[in-house]
Order: sequence, then C-alpha cells, then structure tokens
Amino acid sequence: MTSRLVRRRFLKTATILSGSAVFGRALLSLAGEEAKVTPELIRQAEWISGLTFSEADRQLMLSDINDTAEGTRKLRELKLDNSVPPAFTLRPIVPPPAPAAAAHSRKKGPAAARPASDDDLAFATAATLSRLIEQKKISSLELTKLYLSRIKRFDPELAAVITVTEDLALKAAEKADAERAKGTIRSPLHGIPWAAKDLIAVPGYKTTWGSVPFKDQVRPEKATVVARLEEAGAVLVAKTAVGELAWGDVWFGGTTKNPWKTDQGSSGSSAGSASGTSAALFGFALGTETWGSIVSPCTRCGVSGLRPTFGRVSRHGVMALSWTMDKLGPIARSVEDLALVFGAIQGADPADPWSQAAPFGFRGPASLKGMRIGFVPEYFEADRSKDAKTPEEKQSALDWMKNDRRVLEVLKSLGAELVPVTMPSKLPVSALAQILTAEAATCFDDLTRSGRLGEMVRQTEDAWPNVFRQGQLVPAVSYLRAMRVRTLLMQEMEKSLGDLRTYVVPSYGGDHLLMTNLTGHPAVVVPNGFRSGNGTPTSITFMGRLWADDEVLSVAAAYQAATDFHLKRPPLKG
Repeated sequence: MTSRLVRRRFLKTATILSGSAVFGRALLSLAGEEAKVTPELIRQAEWISGLTFSEADRQLMLSDINDTAEGTRKLRELKLDNSVPPAFTLRPIVPPPAPAAAAHSRKKGPAAARPASDDDLAFATAATLSRLIEQKKISSLELTKLYLSRIKRFDPELAAVITVTEDLALKAAEKADAERAKGTIRSPLHGIPWAAKDLIAVPGYKTTWGSVPFKDQVRPEKATVVARLEEAGAVLVAKTAVGELAWGDVWFGGTTKNPWKTDQGSSGSSAGSASGTSAALFGFALGTETWGSIVSPCTRCGVSGLRPTFGRVSRHGVMALSWTMDKLGPIARSVEDLALVFGAIQGADPADPWSQAAPFGFRGPASLKGMRIGFVPEYFEADRSKDAKTPEEKQSALDWMKNDRRVLEVLKSLGAELVPVTMPSKLPVSALAQILTAEAATCFDDLTRSGRLGEMVRQTEDAWPNVFRQGQLVPAVSYLRAMRVRTLLMQEMEKSLGDLRTYVVPSYGGDHLLMTNLTGHPAVVVPNGFRSGNGTPTSITFMGRLWADDEVLSVAAAYQAATDFHLKRPPLKG
C-alpha cells in the first residue's frame, strides 16, 4: 500500500469519526463516498485507542457506531454559543474554608503629595492613586483624562488597546467624583481607571477575542467582574489586546509590544493588559490565564500579576477556552494593587457554577521572620543556559538564574526559613496538556466546522487552528483518563507541600506552570531583576496553597517591599 493511500485512508477514517466538516466531508465528497462507518474504517481507526479488535468485535460495534455517528451529527446541527458550559464542574482537591471573610480594604495612609509630573502620576500604584483621590490631590476625571491621553500617545506603537471606552470612562469618572464629594466612597478603587482584557464582555462595546472571525462581535451580557468593578467605583477606560483566542501576543490588529523593548512582543495572551499596565496607560487591568497567560506577559513587561486559586473569580461573561483551567486575575504595578483588585472581584457567583467563596484577609506585607517558605531546589539549580542557541540567549539565561537565586537571599535576609520542596515527578504532567487541547477544541468546535479557521491570523504548527483540528481526534476515553490522572496530580501536590503555606519557584521551572494550572494553585508573579544584555525584566513566582491567595500575596508583598524592581519604568517614546 502506498504512503499516499495510507494517509488518505487515515484521514478518511479519522474525519468520519470526528465528523469534521472542514476537511472530512470535503474529502468524502470528492471521493464520491457516503460518510458511513465500515469494519475496515474501524480497523484503521484503532490506533487512536491503542487497541486491536477482532473482525467479530468490529461487526458487533458497527450498528451502534453508525448510530452514534448519526447522533453526533444531530448534536452538531445545534448552534452552541461559547457561553454554554458543559454539565459538570471541577473543584480544587481541597474545599475552601468557610465562612468567607470580608474583602481587603486599604488602610488610610499618611498625607500623600501629588507627584511632580504627569508621568510620575501615571506610574503611581493604584493604592497611591486611591490615597491621592481620597485626599483630594487629584480627581478621578483628571486621572481618567490623563490615562486616555497616554493611550492616544503611546498605544500606536504598543498596540495594547483594541477599544477605548472614552465616553463610558468620562461619565464614570464624573460620577465617582460626584459621589466622593457627597461622602460616598464605594471602595479603595473608587475613581481608579482600569482596563479589561478583550475576552471580557462589556455591553455596548465590541468583545473581539482578538480574532478575525469575532472582530465585530458585541456580546449582550455584562461580565461579573465588570459589574463588580463598577460597583467598586472603578472607571473602565479600555479593552486590551489579547492574543487571538487567548494565545500569544498576535491579534487581528498586529503584535502587542513589550514597552521595555518595542521590537519584541509583549507575550500573552493577556498581552495588552500587561503591556498597558507597564506603560501606565491605566491604573490596573484584568487578565486571564489558562496556561501562563498572566505569568508570561507580566514577566515580559515587568509588572505584577495574580493568578488566583481556580474558582475564586467568576468567569461569567468571559470567553471560555478551557472550562477546567481558565482563571481571571488582576495585573498591576504592585502586589498591594493586586490585593485591592482581587478583593473587589473575588467570590462566588450564581451565574458561574464553577465559582466558590473563600476567606480573603490581605493585611499588607507579611513579617517573614521565622516563616517557613518552600523552594524547589531542582528548579533553582537547573542550568537553563545549556539550551541557548546564541551568546545573547546564554547571557539572558545566566542573568535570570542569578536573579532567581538572589530572591532566595532576599527572603533569608528578611528572616524566612527556606524549606526544600520536591514537586510531583512520577506523573506524566506534559501528557495532561491534551486536556486543554480537547476542551479548547470543544469550545471552538463550531468555528472549526464553519470553515473559518483559515481567517485567523496565525496559521502555524504552534497556533490554535492546528490545535483545534488536533482536538477533534482526542478520544473521550483519553480525555477522561487524563482527568483521572489530574486527580492523582492534585493529591500528590498536597502531599508535596506538607504543612507549608507558601513556596517560591522560577516562573518557568520544569513543568511547574502547567502543573499548577492543572491543580488550581494560586500564583503571584513579580519582577525580580533585569537582563544585562537588553535591559528587559525577569520575574519570580510565589505560590500558595489552595485558597491561600491572601497569604501568598502577603509574602510577595514583603519581597516587593524589600526590592525596587517593580518601581522601574520602561523607556517609552511617544
């Protein structure tokens, strides 16, 4: 049998079983054949399961498989909006403590002087801006106009913003000032301008998901996080660029840039939220993470980010990519800002069956004297420079390794007791990536079948169109087996941590980023230095136990209080 014939029969078999309209029906139509399963097609498809059936087995299956195929075709005739979830939920292995405590409120600080320049004001933390508004050193309207002007000035180069919500922002700022004048203070965020990753629905404005097929989409629902920040009095000034359908930093408007090095992308997929926060286009932003989409752009752009415990923030009104992995979290210029925003958006939501309430009581930087903080020696000791292809890459890796190890010295100097931690190593973590492949392909099943994947900007091996097609061929049995192994991973993770509440890891150490996105543990990523070659930032990640978001924020805040990397500014031009 020729290799061309083998490939043709494989494609015919796989596409019949997947029901793919894009290439399966077209292939069968060209061949003049009916999409009917035969014993021979079953035999050719057996490799997917890793099993071999007898001819008698195949005959027994035949009728039911064809019935199943017909049923699947009927299911696919129904149009399913991305907002429709599957009829199951995932819970972290440890339930949240109860009852839920009050959210964090910023304590009143000493009198704050208004910064000398508009640049200094724009780069102030949200906590500082809150004090300035509270002490009448600036109005929300002034601040909002400042950030709107910076978007117009700097975004043409950065491509961090998809939609400017100017009218909405100016009205909200005027309302915030009027309320404060009457003595009504909604929260520490009252009057602070912010931006939403353009996966987050805001009625009356486009929610493009960064993707060509959806670039004119206007969603009818209001995301719960938007409603909660409105209730807190925050002022939405922009919807930020997102790597197309939440991958990378490339969207239909171009590539979002890193403000520290504008010939480099910002990374993603919370590309615009991190880039715009770094460039002080707004006071803070919201991002999402499924597998690195907060950690990665925060690292590249030198800002702080919180990936909360899975389920702590409602995803209602936010594009679904993976129901069991997606998380929303804040991106800001300081850890205290992360806590302020998280306090406003966290909590259970009836509109999101995956969300849960848990205590949150952030009280500022923790005293690390005598605190036991874990670290993963193998990640800190690994020579990440050995795979470098150029002298520049080698120096970059060496700089980052030095910066990571210096974090441990800072923690020791603050009185922490560093405790070695061994991560789960016997389970095939990388193999569990098929969970994301299968769920993402399901979220965008209708897009794949519409034939419009070819409209997407990136058409490479390492892009969604290719992954969505692959996901059509992941068997349900394999997906569910991976979910069962995921349960073991969650259990092993709890054993690995023992009685530790927090630990620290290099942001890209081993399989840790995928592992903890699967287990649902909270992460706080903060800048920890710069590369000597090009001056771009590096980062470190502080991890917490499930539901211990406030504790890991407090530890990260203590590290940040002892360093000044988060106060550095990118060399903007505009």
